[in-house]
Formats: sequence, C-alpha cells, structure tokens
Amino acid sequence: MNVYAAPVRDFRFVLEELLAHRSLSLPGFEEATPDLVEAVLEEAAKLAGDVWGPLNKIGDQQGAKRHADGSVTTPEGFAAAYQAYVEGGWNGIGVSEELGGQNLTEVVASAVQEMLHGANMALGLCPMLTAGAIEALAHHGSDALKATYLPKLVEGTWTGTMNLTESQAGSDLSQVRTRALPENDHYRISGQKIYITWGEHDAAENIIHLVLARKPDAPEGNKGISLFLVPKFLVNEDGSLGERNDVTCASIEHKLGIHGSPTCTLSFGENGGAIGYLVGEEGRGLNHMFTMMNEARHKVGIQGIGVAERACQHAFAYALERRQGRSPKNRGGAECSISDHLDVRRMLLSMRARTDALRALALYCAAELDTSRHAESNEARHAAQARADILIPVIKSFSTDQAVDIASMGIQVHGGMGYVEETGAAQLLRDARIAPIYEGSNGIQALDLAGRKLQRDNGEALTALLYDVAATVEKLNADPALRALGRGLAAGLEDLKTAQAIVLEQGSDPEKGADAVQAYATPFLNLAGHVLCAWQMGQAALSAQAALNNGNDDPFYTAKMRSAEFAITQWLPVGRAQRAVIEAGTQCLSEFEVY
Repeated sequence: MNVYAAPVRDFRFVLEELLAHRSLSLPGFEEATPDLVEAVLEEAAKLAGDVWGPLNKIGDQQGAKRHADGSVTTPEGFAAAYQAYVEGGWNGIGVSEELGGQNLTEVVASAVQEMLHGANMALGLCPMLTAGAIEALAHHGSDALKATYLPKLVEGTWTGTMNLTESQAGSDLSQVRTRALPENDHYRISGQKIYITWGEHDAAENIIHLVLARKPDAPEGNKGISLFLVPKFLVNEDGSLGERNDVTCASIEHKLGIHGSPTCTLSFGENGGAIGYLVGEEGRGLNHMFTMMNEARHKVGIQGIGVAERACQHAFAYALERRQGRSPKNRGGAECSISDHLDVRRMLLSMRARTDALRALALYCAAELDTSRHAESNEARHAAQARADILIPVIKSFSTDQAVDIASMGIQVHGGMGYVEETGAAQLLRDARIAPIYEGSNGIQALDLAGRKLQRDNGEALTALLYDVAATVEKLNADPALRALGRGLAAGLEDLKTAQAIVLEQGSDPEKGADAVQAYATPFLNLAGHVLCAWQMGQAALSAQAALNNGNDDPFYTAKMRSAEFAITQWLPVGRAQRAVIEAGTQCLSEFEVY
C-alpha cells in the first residue's frame, strides 16, 4: 500500500494541454519534441517508482549515520539509487548542452524533480542542492572554476551544498562570522556552518561546498560577505582528486523527518584552514548565493507537491481498501469501503484538487523561467523573469504549507492507523514539515512577496499576471456549464486586487510601511496562492470540458472537472477570507504584549 507511482498522466495534462508545450518553441530546444518529453517522463517514472520509492521507508527507519572519523554513511540502498540516477544522465536533464547537460526545458526538469521527491524526499534533496550549485557556479564562477568543477557537478559524480546558516546567523545572514583569509590564489576558510543538507555522505566521489564567509578586513553586514567554493577533496591539475581538504562533519542533526538525508554541522579550518576559491566578486556573496537560493526555492515548492502527491496516493489506496460502516447509498446494506462516505470523499477530493492546482502553478512558473532564459527578445525575457519573481515565493511558501496540511489530512483519512508509523502516513507528515522552514522560512517568502517584489514595481508584475486570471474568468463565463466557476474565480480575483491595493498603499508609508508589510505579508501570500491556484484549475476546467464536449469519455477528464469544481467553489472561499484579515488592520498585532 505504501508505494508511489509517478502521476505521468497529470504531468502530460499540464505540459500538453495547459501549457501547450510552449517551452519547446523557444530557441535552443529544437531537438526536444513532445514525443521525447513523453519518453523522458515515462523513464523518470520508472526510476522514481522502481528504484527510489522502495527506499523511502528504509531511509526513514535507518537514517544517516556519522562515524567516529567524521564520515557519514547513508541508509541501505541510497548510494546505489543515486548512482542509478547519475548513470541515467538525470542530473543534467535541465542543464544546457554547453555545460554538458541534456538541454531539456525547466518544465520537464521540474516534473522529474517532483517525481523524485514524491518517491523519496530525503534522497531527492541531494540532486536538488547540486542543481543550485550548478546555477550559482555557471552564473558567477570564473572560467577556471567552471572548467574544473562544472562537468563533474553536471554529471552528478560530484554533489553540491549550500553553506549559509550559522548558530547566530539564520535568516539574518549579515551575522555570518566564517572567515576567509587570502593566501596566494586561494583563501583559507575557517568557521562552522549548521543544517547543511547532504554536507557529508558516501554517495559521490566529491562534495563541492559553496560557503558564505567574509575577509578579515570586510565591512560588517551583507556587503562584507563573499562566496567561496570549498571542495571536500582538492582537485589536481589533471582533474583527479587530491588530498582531503580541511572540512569535517562535526555532527549530524537528529530530525523530525527526512532521516535519510544527512543534515550536517560542518567545521572548516580545524587544522590550518580549508582551501577555498572566490566565486564572483568580493562582497557580493549574498547576491551570488541568491542565484542558488532562487533555484532551490522553486524546487522546494515542487518538493512539497511531490510529498502531497504521495500522501494523496497513500490515502486513496487506504480509503478504497478499508471497510467500515454502511454506504449512504445503500443504508442497511453491506459494509462499504470508507471511500463511499462523503466526509472521507471531501478529504480525498480536497487533497487531490489542491495537489493538482499546486502542480499546475509550479509548472507554469517553470515555463516562465524557460522564457526568461531563452526568449529571443529582451522584453519577453524581462517580463517572464518579473512574473517568475512574483511566483517563486508563492510556490515555495504556499505549496509547502499546503503539503503539510495535505499530509496531515492523509493521516486523518487513515484514522488511528495513520497515527502509527507502520502505515507510512506519519512519515509523510514528518518529512513535509521541514519544507516550510528551510531555504528561507515561509514568513521570509511572504515578506519577499509583499515587500521587496510588490513594492519595487508598485505591483506591476502581479497586476499583469492578474490580467491573465481575468481572461480565464471571461472564458469560464462564456461556457454555460462553467459560469459558476467563473463567478467564483472572479470573486477571488477581486479580493486579491483589493488586498494588493491595501498592501501597496500602507506599505509605502514612510513611517509605518515596514510594519504594515510584516503584518499583511502572510495573509496576502495565502490569498495570492489560493487565487492563482484556482486560476490554474479554471484553466484545467476549460481543457477538461472541451475534451468532454468533444465526446472524450476518459474518466481522467471527469475527475479533473471535479477537482476544478472543488478548488474554485470549496477551497478558494477559504483563501478569500484572507482579504478580511488584511482589511482588519494591524492594531491587534502592534498592541499585543508578549510576556
């Protein structure tokens, strides 16, 4: 019962019908055909379902182990499963041919990422961090660094990490104390980083750490932080591995979930200083790291969707199998499966509709990222990047919050059996709970949206996106069968417009603007998430209804219609309440005394 099957049909629906494979028409993807995309999805599904998925429970039970010498071993089968991933060329799927990758679209890469995280979130974190390291190095590294490290990172033979957090420097990275002392053509790095995902392990030959640190003469604050590449093993001129660098795993964290992922405390420079190389410009480390973090934030949202999908599958399987009570349709008759009870169906449909909506929005954002990187005109690139900048904090925050709720509802479907570990439902909730916290907590994401992103262009990028939402409303209203959905989406759209106006007006106040943004940020992001997800389900309803009108009797389209109806008529109204929260103002928060 505790198995995972990648939802290939759902991916195809989004890529083929909602997005119409628009990324494939961009320059550089001439060889990527719809047939090739379908084949890639099918093969990725096999890797996820047959190789990675069966290790999910093993990873949870065994966990990663640190040994007396500082080495770390991953759970049984993890290293082999990662090697299968590398040998299949999956690590370079979304990387350009120029860098040695497979040169497929971000949309396809994101779909594959969801499969892997749904199959095994703890293992999926390893290539996710490597993808971010590739992005940062490709954008900011010197030619020499790129030549030495990118081929192996793209191949997956070496893995990457992100080293930001210190005990005194969590969300406030201006407090970073790790030091970088110049020495010839390199630096000596000393300090300690905590919560480093896959910071030490046995699944790859080398680990490439990207580390935030500051020179002794650097100014305090963000402007004094630089980015350094610190390999686990130094690399000889011929590309072979040399001696071990001065980097050690001091401990691994004992976590609520993702036990199979070695989350490490790394010590740099206990024996003279770890050798590191400057990436990009001195003093612009935080800016350069954001390249990696933006990549990771989109993928963390997708990670949440993967776990939500697995929770759906798990709950549906149990609800069909578990027999309890009598069917409302046949009172007094034989015992029925709990899937016949409407309250259970409410939970199942809620889980399914939300997961479908989150997936569609995340892949829509991936398509915008494709456009931002590959469109012919600078205007189209900038517009797409502005739209992606708005969407990424929503996808990271809203998707992961919803994933926790979906996994929790999955436990509820199981009843008491969900609360015991044997069924596997509890693991999904434990695993999902980290996603709203790492890669910038969801509160930070909300501030990014309502503060930096919204205020910098006076809401222009979001407003442009809402024009597309309005266009979907018009299409829904034009079909008599879909007018109720059009009315629901229109009401949510009006709520979001009103909330945006309040946040922009009060957020621009020179004295109280920062407080207003802080107070409104989370409810505003939640409202935006509900409306934008409902928009995508409105698009899904249009596509599904068209198929049904054309005589297509595939149950898939009927199920998609039910998901769309639930998302717009029963889920969106919950999110619309956030407008009232924003209209209520900030007084109760500002006058609340913590004691």
